[in-house]
Amino acid sequence: MELNNLTAISPVDGRYRKQVAFLDEYFSEFALIKYRVIVEVEYFLFLADKKFFKLPAKARQRFKLVAENFSLDDAQQIKQIESVTNHDVKAVEYFLKEQLDKAGAPELKEWIHFGLTSQDINNTSIPLSWKHCMEHEYLPAIINMQNNLAILAAQWKDVSMLARTHGQPASPTKLGKEIMVFTERLDNQVQLFSYIPYAAKFGGATGNFNAHHITFPKKNWVTLGNEFVEGVLGLQRMQFTTQIEHYDNLAAHFDNIKRINNILIDLCRDMWTYISMDYFKQQVKKGEVGSSAMPHKVNPIDFENAEGNLGIANALLEHLSAKLPVSRLQRDLTDSTVLRNLGVPVSHTLIAIKSIEKGLGKLLLNEAKLKEDLENNWAVVAEAIQTILRRENYPNPYEALKELTRGKNQINKQSIHAFISSLKISGELKKELKAITPHNYTGIAAEY
Repeated sequence: MELNNLTAISPVDGRYRKQVAFLDEYFSEFALIKYRVIVEVEYFLFLADKKFFKLPAKARQRFKLVAENFSLDDAQQIKQIESVTNHDVKAVEYFLKEQLDKAGAPELKEWIHFGLTSQDINNTSIPLSWKHCMEHEYLPAIINMQNNLAILAAQWKDVSMLARTHGQPASPTKLGKEIMVFTERLDNQVQLFSYIPYAAKFGGATGNFNAHHITFPKKNWVTLGNEFVEGVLGLQRMQFTTQIEHYDNLAAHFDNIKRINNILIDLCRDMWTYISMDYFKQQVKKGEVGSSAMPHKVNPIDFENAEGNLGIANALLEHLSAKLPVSRLQRDLTDSTVLRNLGVPVSHTLIAIKSIEKGLGKLLLNEAKLKEDLENNWAVVAEAIQTILRRENYPNPYEALKELTRGKNQINKQSIHAFISSLKISGELKKELKAITPHNYTGIAAEY
């Protein structure tokens, strides 16, 4: 069958294609070829700028356009060359030599890919495409979600809610503050992510600039390599490498994304539970079906879909972060096929983020249910009463409240107030204790 959304094996290129189609600019075979072309062209122009050869201005401009205007037809031409060379980077080199002919500088063709091994191109083009995707797509998506959660937190700032530790009624909280928990966690992880460099390898066949140095021994190739990778490409060149980059920083990115995904899984499960507790209703869309058998159902499918996709993403990220930093001696080829899958966990992660945002957009606060739960759980003010009694040096207050409340079914306002009335304390203190309710015993939190 012809490949399309219905025949694709992977749901990323099938069912979910329209949600993540923009990622083909970073992770497709076309994207990999395009970024290789970009690096090769930039390196050629860098050598010209460093006076290794004289490049006429007109030829320079025409050759620079090869990268800027790189098209699907160009990529097809490179794949055709690869069918003969059986080497993907060499095919890019031959393609660019042809383009240099057309640019009017055939005598300079051997300066293309000068002194390099294929990994000098792969280990700069892949981190460059990864960097662009993180900065233009992934991080904005996470920050946007963080901002959306902050908006909801502000909206629900004054909504009292029964907390549940170990699944049991616990000291009340504010719904807004519980949402801020996730906002803060995401912010912390985005900050950590921003500290991790986008590392690259650029140093010849085994990382020592052997070919470069033997040809131009008076040139400081370490300095030139640093200047090209960091000054031109905007990456950080690792100083001591084998044929390939260490991938340690890339693995750190993967692990960071895994942590963020775990936070999102936690969010999904909490929102799913709040919906099951009827704290939230969900907006319905005309024509949609919740269950094929039960017409009344409105299922929290967006949070479930997100949780599933985040799990797939994390499984792949775990393999990537564990495998890529391990390579036999100066290089084996196992990283090559693995690196081609970078876009898959990113796709599943962004699919999940879109699902979470959709789910959050459907939520309708059922404040009456939150108030009902608080009213049905007066036992949670026992902590407040016994702590104030401790302040007053009342004998064994914890034990007294434990006897009153632990495991009891009929703890309500009346029983709590009757207990307070029975205490041998001042009337003023009794008034203070009776002013405490499950609705107002919510503590304080930092301003947001």
